[in-house]
Amino acid sequence: MFFRLVWGGIARRRWRALLTLFTMLLGVSLATAILNVMLDVGDKFNRELRTYGANLRVVPRSAAFLADFYGLEEGEGVTDKYLREDELPRLKTIFWAYNIVDFAPLLTTPVVLEGVDQPVTAVGTWFNQTLSLPTGDTVTTGVQGLKSWWSLKGAWPGEAASDPAGVALGESLARRLRLSPGESLVLTGQDGVRRTLPVTGVFLAGGREDGQIYVPLALAQAMAGKTGLVEEVEVSALTTPENDLARRAAQSPASLSAKEWETWYCTAYISSIAYQIEEVLTDARAKPVLAVAEAEGKILGKVELLLTLLAILALVASALALANLVTAGVMERRVEIGILKAIGAGDLGVISLVVAEVLLAGGVGGGLGYLLGIGLSDLIGQSVFGASISPHPAVIPLVLVLVFLVSVVGTLPAIRLLLRLNPREVLHGR
Repeated sequence: MFFRLVWGGIARRRWRALLTLFTMLLGVSLATAILNVMLDVGDKFNRELRTYGANLRVVPRSAAFLADFYGLEEGEGVTDKYLREDELPRLKTIFWAYNIVDFAPLLTTPVVLEGVDQPVTAVGTWFNQTLSLPTGDTVTTGVQGLKSWWSLKGAWPGEAASDPAGVALGESLARRLRLSPGESLVLTGQDGVRRTLPVTGVFLAGGREDGQIYVPLALAQAMAGKTGLVEEVEVSALTTPENDLARRAAQSPASLSAKEWETWYCTAYISSIAYQIEEVLTDARAKPVLAVAEAEGKILGKVELLLTLLAILALVASALALANLVTAGVMERRVEIGILKAIGAGDLGVISLVVAEVLLAGGVGGGLGYLLGIGLSDLIGQSVFGASISPHPAVIPLVLVLVFLVSVVGTLPAIRLLLRLNPREVLHGR
């Protein structure tokens, strides 16, 4: 009998039921889309930020000690310490290897340019290097991916098939020398050898790099007499925002309990990735670029907060719209409800009838809203991040809870009206 009354009420007022369904559909679709994006935004957002440079610097441990404790950036014990180039492929063998997006070694050496009084810094690096890993796989990395936001006119050294050992000039230096891609540059390194090299490209970095020369790492090593050595490695890694556990581990991993250490080691905190890099490189210290890492965490936190607020606002709007619909429906049915109360129906029974109608229409709307929200979240992912956002199983129970809560909250004003409705007054007024 109860279900016949529920179905009869929906059938007689099908347009109001459709409005209830549509209201729930809109609210749940927006909430579903936002929840899916929020659960996936960390990786997508970090990957987007990783196109703007490194968040880790790997330097010799002794040089890092002098820099951290004595503020020494140059001189003996700092600039005469090096890492081994042949160990760098090990970076892609750590636990979080797939989170390391790009990395590039750096070796600086002063060079003398023909027609220029002061020495200029030449930076040796990889531009688009293919490495063979100990696992048997290969990976391509270098400045081309690590500094992808740099504006380049021409090509990086090694990209031009005709001149694989060329150089790339910073824009301010190229303007000073009046050189363009395709012209030649004469320079002399610390080895005393005079070289004539083609300028393959001119780049704009927006920093001190604009006054430097970028050359293949092997060439810089030859000019500096440092075969197989590098000064530092810039690493771009996808990370999880730091929390109290990560900050304590960064100070002293030994202070963690066994369970805390396992959680920290198996989470992509920047301190965890730095620790694992130090495990595979000899006498190395991996230092987070704190300004970048902290900014990423703050921005991600604000984005997640914004998405949460949007989801809450969408559901509140749905609940308010639903409250108006249900209250108006109760007002229209006050005579019917008065008759039900007059023949013995209690307040609980009448309330259950109204709530069941809303849950039935809202449940259908919520199911359709979930499906629409999945498509909407994928559209957002393609538009903002250029990648699909897969449905998260965790969203399904959340949607069920949200549909129930919105339905119940939306009926509260109507329930209050039902409790105050006196059948004698309603029937007498008719």
